[in-house]
Amino acid sequence: MKTLTYTSSEITIPLTGWQLASWQDYESCRDTQTQERVKLYYYQNRLLVEMGSEGINHSSIGDLFAMLFFIWFSQKVPQTSNSFGGCLLEKPRYNSAAPDIMLYLGEDYPTWQPGERRYIDLSRWRVPNLVGEISDTTLSSDLDEKKHLYASLGIPEYWVIDVIGWRIFAFQLQKNNQYQECQISQSLLGLPIALLEQTLSRLQTESNISTANWFAQQIKD
Repeated sequence: MKTLTYTSSEITIPLTGWQLASWQDYESCRDTQTQERVKLYYYQNRLLVEMGSEGINHSSIGDLFAMLFFIWFSQKVPQTSNSFGGCLLEKPRYNSAAPDIMLYLGEDYPTWQPGERRYIDLSRWRVPNLVGEISDTTLSSDLDEKKHLYASLGIPEYWVIDVIGWRIFAFQLQKNNQYQECQISQSLLGLPIALLEQTLSRLQTESNISTANWFAQQIKD
């Protein structure tokens, strides 16, 4: 059976999970211009290349969660926040990731200036308060390698959204730098993960905009 590969300007990486690679290999992949969407992850000298456009469910869920953040912070807990879903996070020579969901709370969120690289440099900016992965075909990696990757970066909260099972696994970082599953969001103060799962499940029969409206009704005081 033919093995699919991703070819940058300098290297060829098999698209079969995490591959041994140097930081220079990662940079070569990062800096190669492609017409297809590419997500890169680098952790413990291994590189993961995820290619391809988002599916219908993946795209619908990503837009839904952006709407849920807007509703929560405008209606329930007014606070300055900024969402950067899909943007590359990089801790130079150490780790990189491109989470589907990324949320910064407070005024000191990353901003871009002309001439700068188009990713979030964690040697310059603080880590986000929350990241998440939408898992349609990547659940095992999202609950394993990526979970350890985000913990090593010190990101306080991590969500894995299971598209097939309509579940949400939520984790909070502990003092031992390990994630522990939680039932209440720390970043979205007081938001039950069970309510997020109920909201998510409505996408099976409703549009994401109707689902977001339902969520807005549930959190009204």
